[in-house]
Amino acid sequence: MAPTYVLDGTQIRTLEDFWRVIGEAINGPGGYFGRDLDAFSDCLSGGFGTPDDDYAVEWRDHQVSRERLGHPETARQLEIRLSRCHPTNRPSASADPVAAREGRGTTVFDWLVEIFDDRAPGVLRLL
Repeated sequence: MAPTYVLDGTQIRTLEDFWRVIGEAINGPGGYFGRDLDAFSDCLSGGFGTPDDDYAVEWRDHQVSRERLGHPETARQLEIRLSRCHPTNRPSASADPVAAREGRGTTVFDWLVEIFDDRAPGVLRLL
Protein backbone atom coordinates (compact mmCIF):
# COMPACT_ATOMS: atom_id res chain seq x y z
CA MET A 1 0.00 0.00 0.00
CA ALA A 2 1.32 3.43 -0.96
CA PRO A 3 2.24 5.68 1.96
CA THR A 4 0.25 8.86 2.60
CA TYR A 5 1.99 11.82 4.19
CA VAL A 6 -0.22 14.35 6.00
CA LEU A 7 0.41 18.08 6.15
CA ASP A 8 -1.49 20.05 8.80
CA GLY A 9 -2.32 23.31 7.06
CA THR A 10 -3.01 25.03 10.39
CA GLN A 11 0.70 24.67 11.22
CA ILE A 12 1.84 26.49 8.07
CA ARG A 13 2.09 30.27 8.39
CA THR A 14 5.19 30.89 6.26
CA LEU A 15 7.20 29.15 3.58
CA GLU A 16 9.73 28.22 6.25
CA ASP A 17 6.91 26.52 8.19
CA PHE A 18 6.00 24.56 5.06
CA TRP A 19 9.57 23.24 4.78
CA ARG A 20 9.44 22.10 8.41
CA VAL A 21 5.96 20.55 8.21
CA ILE A 22 6.56 18.59 5.01
CA GLY A 23 10.03 17.52 6.18
CA GLU A 24 8.63 16.13 9.42
CA ALA A 25 5.59 14.54 7.74
CA ILE A 26 7.82 12.59 5.37
CA ASN A 27 11.05 12.07 7.32
CA GLY A 28 10.08 12.47 10.99
CA PRO A 29 11.06 15.15 13.54
CA GLY A 30 13.73 17.44 12.15
CA GLY A 31 13.34 15.78 8.75
CA TYR A 32 14.52 17.43 5.56
CA PHE A 33 12.46 17.66 2.39
CA GLY A 34 13.90 20.71 0.71
CA ARG A 35 14.46 24.21 2.00
CA ASP A 36 13.99 26.05 -1.27
CA LEU A 37 11.79 25.59 -4.32
CA ASP A 38 14.45 23.82 -6.40
CA ALA A 39 15.35 21.36 -3.63
CA PHE A 40 11.67 20.73 -2.94
CA SER A 41 11.11 19.96 -6.60
CA ASP A 42 13.99 17.48 -6.56
CA CYS A 43 12.75 15.83 -3.36
CA LEU A 44 9.30 15.19 -4.85
CA SER A 45 10.90 12.96 -7.46
CA GLY A 46 11.81 10.36 -4.83
CA GLY A 47 14.83 9.26 -2.90
CA PHE A 48 14.52 11.78 -0.05
CA GLY A 49 12.14 9.81 2.13
CA THR A 50 9.43 9.25 -0.47
CA PRO A 51 9.18 6.15 -2.62
CA ASP A 52 10.31 6.62 -6.20
CA ASP A 53 6.90 5.88 -7.66
CA ASP A 54 3.80 5.69 -5.46
CA TYR A 55 2.86 7.93 -2.54
CA ALA A 56 0.35 10.62 -1.66
CA VAL A 57 0.48 13.92 0.22
CA GLU A 58 -2.70 15.07 1.95
CA TRP A 59 -2.64 18.79 2.67
CA ARG A 60 -5.36 19.09 5.28
CA ASP A 61 -6.84 22.49 6.03
CA HIS A 62 -5.16 23.68 2.85
CA GLN A 63 -7.46 26.73 2.72
CA VAL A 64 -5.81 28.01 5.90
CA SER A 65 -2.42 27.57 4.25
CA ARG A 66 -3.66 29.16 1.02
CA GLU A 67 -4.58 32.31 2.94
CA ARG A 68 -1.38 32.42 5.01
CA LEU A 69 0.82 31.72 1.98
CA GLY A 70 -0.95 34.45 0.03
CA HIS A 71 0.31 37.74 -1.31
CA PRO A 72 1.78 39.15 1.96
CA GLU A 73 3.95 36.05 2.46
CA THR A 74 4.78 36.06 -1.23
CA ALA A 75 5.97 39.67 -0.99
CA ARG A 76 8.11 38.73 2.03
CA GLN A 77 9.67 35.80 0.16
CA LEU A 78 10.30 37.92 -2.93
CA GLU A 79 11.98 40.59 -0.77
CA ILE A 80 14.28 37.89 0.63
CA ARG A 81 15.03 36.69 -2.89
CA LEU A 82 15.67 40.28 -4.02
CA SER A 83 18.12 40.85 -1.17
CA ARG A 84 20.10 37.76 -2.22
CA CYS A 85 20.07 38.14 -5.98
CA HIS A 86 22.96 39.41 -8.05
CA PRO A 87 23.01 43.23 -8.23
CA THR A 88 22.54 43.18 -11.99
CA ASN A 89 19.24 41.30 -11.54
CA ARG A 90 17.80 43.66 -8.90
CA PRO A 91 16.15 46.13 -11.28
CA SER A 92 14.08 43.43 -12.98
CA ALA A 93 13.40 41.50 -9.73
CA SER A 94 12.32 44.59 -7.78
CA ALA A 95 8.92 44.70 -9.51
CA ASP A 96 7.93 41.26 -8.20
CA PRO A 97 7.51 42.17 -4.49
CA VAL A 98 5.64 45.33 -5.47
CA ALA A 99 3.12 43.32 -7.48
CA ALA A 100 2.68 40.86 -4.60
CA ARG A 101 2.10 43.68 -2.11
CA GLU A 102 -0.59 44.94 -4.48
CA GLY A 103 -2.22 41.50 -4.49
CA ARG A 104 -1.17 40.62 -8.01
CA GLY A 105 0.50 37.51 -9.38
CA THR A 106 0.94 33.99 -8.13
CA THR A 107 1.42 33.27 -4.45
CA VAL A 108 3.72 31.02 -2.45
CA PHE A 109 0.83 28.58 -2.18
CA ASP A 110 0.48 28.60 -5.97
CA TRP A 111 4.22 27.98 -6.39
CA LEU A 112 4.09 24.90 -4.16
CA VAL A 113 1.00 23.41 -5.81
CA GLU A 114 2.52 24.00 -9.24
CA ILE A 115 5.69 22.16 -8.22
CA PHE A 116 3.60 19.24 -6.94
CA ASP A 117 1.68 19.18 -10.23
CA ASP A 118 4.85 19.38 -12.35
CA ARG A 119 7.13 16.98 -10.47
CA ALA A 120 4.67 14.54 -8.87
CA PRO A 121 1.36 14.68 -10.74
CA GLY A 122 -1.54 13.21 -8.80
CA VAL A 123 0.38 13.01 -5.52
CA LEU A 124 -1.15 16.08 -3.84
CA ARG A 125 -4.62 15.90 -2.31
CA LEU A 126 -5.96 19.24 -1.11
CA LEU A 127 -8.37 18.61 1.77
